[in-house]
Amino acid sequence: MMQQYRAYLVGENGVFQSAEAFEARSDASALLFARRFTRRGDVEVWQLDRKIGLLKQATLPATASPEDAGPGKQHGHSSASFRSI
Repeated sequence: MMQQYRAYLVGENGVFQSAEAFEARSDASALLFARRFTRRGDVEVWQLDRKIGLLKQATLPATASPEDAGPGKQHGHSSASFRSI
């Protein structure tokens, strides 16, 4: 059974900047799905009023550059976007 989750982009001051609603089968699946958003910053994942976890901002390895990945293939790239809250 699918459950409703939200991924919140956390600003430097700790305030939620935007959110993305999605469905997942489990907490683990939700965390895996939400990892794609860490390219933009830290992300908190919630299921209703229950905090599932905090995912820290993704960084590219020191030896890799965005050009190495090619267009649309950068680490953590996603076509999903957050909605402002």
